Amino acid sequence: MKIWIDADAAPTDVKTIVFRAAHRLNVETILVANQKISTPANAPSVRSVVVREGADQADRYIVKHGEKMQLAITADLPLASDLVEKGLLVIDPRGEEYSAANIASRLSMRNFMDSLRGSGMVTGGSAPYGDKDKKAFAATFDRLLHKAIRHFEKVKANDENV
Repeated sequence: MKIWIDADAAPTDVKTIVFRAAHRLNVETILVANQKISTPANAPSVRSVVVREGADQADRYIVKHGEKMQLAITADLPLASDLVEKGLLVIDPRGEEYSAANIASRLSMRNFMDSLRGSGMVTGGSAPYGDKDKKAFAATFDRLLHKAIRHFEKVKANDENV
């Protein structure tokens, strides 16, 4: 069981929630970024992986090493799409779960908005990250984390019975 964080732009509140859970449950947590991201001293199961500089290097690392039913946190929709396709549980920092049922429409909307911005239209940006987002993330994270843990406990029990 692992938690993957696309850490370049993950809000501090998200990392704090994840670090607390990683410490409490002793779940391996990997922050992947183009630069060193500090990890808490009281959570030895949390580590940071630095990838070489360049577009999408952190994304490629997570896609390559992530496995089915592991948990990933990212606001990057193309990365989320790749991870959902691979079978990971994916959540964004605002608490939205990405799944096979919704990722294509989210990616399509992102691409549409990108084309509008590319043509010079001002489309605005995301609202600032706030308490509502933090609460939504915490709730979805807790639900998906326990879903992943139950999955890996079943796999382990089945392996022990074989």
